[in-house]
Amino acid sequence: MHAITIAEPGGPEALVWQEVPDPVAGEGEVLVEVVAGAVNRADLLQRQGFYDPPPGSSPYPGLECSGRIAEVGPGVSGWAVGDEVCALLAGGGYAEKVAVPAGQLLPVPEGVTLTRAAALPEVVCTVWSNVFMIAHLRPGETLLIHGGSSGIGTIAIQLAKAVGAKVAVTAGSKEKLERCAELGADILIDYREQDFVEEIKEATGGAGADVILDIMGAKYLDRNVRALAVNGRLAIIGLQGGVKGELNLGALLAKRAAISATSLRSRPLEEKAAIVAAVREHVWPLVKAGHVRPVVDREIPMNDAAEAHRVVEESGHVGKVLLVVP
Repeated sequence: MHAITIAEPGGPEALVWQEVPDPVAGEGEVLVEVVAGAVNRADLLQRQGFYDPPPGSSPYPGLECSGRIAEVGPGVSGWAVGDEVCALLAGGGYAEKVAVPAGQLLPVPEGVTLTRAAALPEVVCTVWSNVFMIAHLRPGETLLIHGGSSGIGTIAIQLAKAVGAKVAVTAGSKEKLERCAELGADILIDYREQDFVEEIKEATGGAGADVILDIMGAKYLDRNVRALAVNGRLAIIGLQGGVKGELNLGALLAKRAAISATSLRSRPLEEKAAIVAAVREHVWPLVKAGHVRPVVDREIPMNDAAEAHRVVEESGHVGKVLLVVP
């Protein structure tokens, strides 16, 4: 098969489409013939040499894909050759074939094409596990999403609105904020021009956000705590603004607030399977009903993954950038 390899860490040009050995479906796995994958920020970090795959996983980038089952490994039930699926991966989505633990498979939801289904697994599992399983967002509460026009953000807006929450987003341009509004966002904050702490306080009558979904980490830590409501929950899923920040524990204590920080890629298989099962139970019906849909900025041939990485690095996209197997 062909896959995107990284001989040496570097810029987008480090991504090379070349022939490599076929993967094998082991115990509890299926082999998926990939139709499309999607680009995540973690892929950029892996390309740069900062985010190695977990031990035993595929060395190729790609944390989600869609395709058809080509082979069912030993110990797998409930899936058959030819089934159209999408999958959460620890790596290997930038390839023509990938071996997937059966617990990380999802059927392609009704109303979504096989190609566009590649935009769902990583972002939906990330949002559902952090915003709902950990932070327990409830109807009537306010969710603040940093990076509302990102793949994560576009799904988080839709899921929060589907359960009856109020949604605030930050983004870096009027155009991106308009796209967020089209998806249902209620409070639009241009982080280049506005202070999100002041804006969220004003929009909530001084209360603040009940849940904050944060991709920035250290840079936003102090302001995120100030933006939280009493009993608020801050869910950190990215470190684009650094890894070390100063935390005012007094402010956290006064608000009876909580902070969680998680990554999905390195979780044990049983935890990933539990998240995927919860997504299938709670989110797939919302997709089928049309309340949640993948937001795709563009599709690029997988053998031109370098161009896809350039697009994501420039941050001009809205939603997901897909890689389609040529």
